[in-house]
Amino acid sequence: MLRSLDIRDMLIIDRLSLLFQPGLNVLTGETGAGKSILLDSLGFVLGWRGRAELVRQGAEQGEVVAVFDLPPAHAARDVLAEYGIEAEDELILRRINHADGRKTAWVNDRRVSGEVLRALSDRLVELHGQHDDRGLLNPRGHRQMLDAYAGLDLAPARAAWSALASSKKQLAAAEGALAAVQAEESFLRHAVAELDKLNPEPGEEAVLDTRRRAMQASEKIRADVARAAATLSEQGAEAMLLEALRRLEGAADQADGALDAPIAALNRVLMELGEAQSGVDRCLSALDFNPAELEALEERLFAIRALARKHSVLPDDLGGFAEGLRTRLEALDGGAQNIAALTRAVALAQDSYDAASAELTAIRRAAALRLDAAMAAELAPLKMERAVFVTHVTEGDPGPEGRDAVAFTVATNPGAPAGPLNRIASGGELSRFLLALKVCLTGDTPGMTLIFDEIDRGVGGATADAVGRRLKALATGAQVLVVTHSPQVAALGAHHWRVEKRVVADMTTSTVTPLDGAARIEEIGRMLSGDSVSDAAREAARALLAG
Repeated sequence: MLRSLDIRDMLIIDRLSLLFQPGLNVLTGETGAGKSILLDSLGFVLGWRGRAELVRQGAEQGEVVAVFDLPPAHAARDVLAEYGIEAEDELILRRINHADGRKTAWVNDRRVSGEVLRALSDRLVELHGQHDDRGLLNPRGHRQMLDAYAGLDLAPARAAWSALASSKKQLAAAEGALAAVQAEESFLRHAVAELDKLNPEPGEEAVLDTRRRAMQASEKIRADVARAAATLSEQGAEAMLLEALRRLEGAADQADGALDAPIAALNRVLMELGEAQSGVDRCLSALDFNPAELEALEERLFAIRALARKHSVLPDDLGGFAEGLRTRLEALDGGAQNIAALTRAVALAQDSYDAASAELTAIRRAAALRLDAAMAAELAPLKMERAVFVTHVTEGDPGPEGRDAVAFTVATNPGAPAGPLNRIASGGELSRFLLALKVCLTGDTPGMTLIFDEIDRGVGGATADAVGRRLKALATGAQVLVVTHSPQVAALGAHHWRVEKRVVADMTTSTVTPLDGAARIEEIGRMLSGDSVSDAAREAARALLAG
C-alpha cells in the first residue's frame, strides 16, 4: 500500500506531502489543476518513462519520495532479494531529477538504477486509464492475466519444457559430435594405429636422448682411451717398469742398500699402474656399443619427435593424446546407439510437454468461458449489456508456459466486428471495459495499489454510480486511487483530496487539500454545478454522500 507521497519542486508543485489510506482514495479538481502532475511525480519515483522536463522552473532539482507498506509476503520482497537490498516492513523510494537532466534514485537508502525502480513498480502499482499501455490493454500480458484468473499451476509445463529443451540440446550436441568425428574418421583411425604401433612411454624421449648422446660421445673418446690402455699394458709402460725393477733387484746385493728405496718406489708404481689399467679397461668396456643399437635408438627417438611435431604436442603427451583419439573413435563406434537413445528421450520429453501444454490449453479455454460470462455480468450494470467480450485462446509458439496465445477482444454491439480493446471501444466504453475486466481479475494483484486515471470519463448518472461502486468494491481490503471528474464516483470514496492551482506573486503552484465534512460537500457540489455552488447542488452532494 502507498502510505505517503512527498513532492518537492516538480513542475508546478513546490512542496507537497500526501498521506494515503487503505480503501478508495479519490482526487478531484478542475482540469489543469495538477492531478496529472501527481501521477507524473509518482511515475517518476517508480522509474516510469514520462516527461523529460520535470524540475520546477528556477529550482536546482526536483525530488519525490514514496513510502509503501510492505507485508511479509509482498511480491516486491522478491525483487529486493534479487538485487541484494534488505527488505523491511517499510519501503522508501526516493528519486531526484537535477536541472541538467541527471537522475539519481535510492531504495531504502541504497543507490539504485531506474531498472530496479521499474522492477519494484511492477509489484507495487498498477495504473489504468483510457490510454493504458502498461496494464490491461497490453496484449502481451493477457495470457498471464487469464492464468491468474484460472489459478493455473505452470510448474509442470515449465518442468516439461525444461526437460524437453535439455534433451534436445543433448541430442543436438551428440549429433554434432558424431558428425565431427565422422568427418575425421579416416584421420583418427590412421593416427591411432600409428600411435599404437609406436606406443611411446612418458619420459622415454628424454631417456633415449641421454643414451644417444652417451653413444655419440663414446665414439669420439674410445680411440684415445684404447691407445692409453695400450701404453699402460705389458707391451708398454708396464713392461719397461718391470725390466727396470728386474735390473735393480739384480744389482741390489752389491749396492749396500742404496737401491732399496728405488725398488720400493717402483713396486708402488706398479701397483698404482695396475689400478690405472683396471680403470681404463672398465671405461673401455663401458664405451663399447653396437652401432646397430645406436641406429635403432636414433630411429625410435626421431619417430617419437616427428609424431609429437605432427600432432603439436609434447613427446611426453603422446600417450594421453592417443587416449583422446581412442575416446573419439569409441564415440564414433557407439554414436549410432547413443543417438538412438537420445532420440527416444526427446520423443518421451515431447510427449510429456505436449500433455502438459494440452492440459493448460483445456484449463485456459474453460477459464476463458468463465471470464467471458463474468465480463457480461459486469458490463450490464455499466450500461453495456449489448457489448460482447470474448477471450480468444489460439495456438501460438510453444514455450515454458504452453503453446497458447491469449487475446481479449470486444464488440460494442451484436453483429459488429470484434477487435482489440484499444481499437474498438470509444473512450467512455474503454473505461468501462477496463473497469469490468479489472473487477473480474481483481484476484491477480494482491497487495497492489491500483490507480485509475479518469477511467470514468464520458459516463454519468447511473453509469457513473455503477463505475464508482465497482471501484469501491475493488478497494475492499485493498488500496485504490482514482483521479475523477465524476461526483458519483467521488462521493463513494473513503478518502477525498481536492487538487487546486493557485497563482501567488506571478508564481503558479498546485496544492492538494484533504476534504472532510462540509468541505467535501462543497467540492462535490462544485462538481455537480460548476464554479457557483448552489444550495440545490449541496443537497444533491449530501444525497450522493449518504447513498
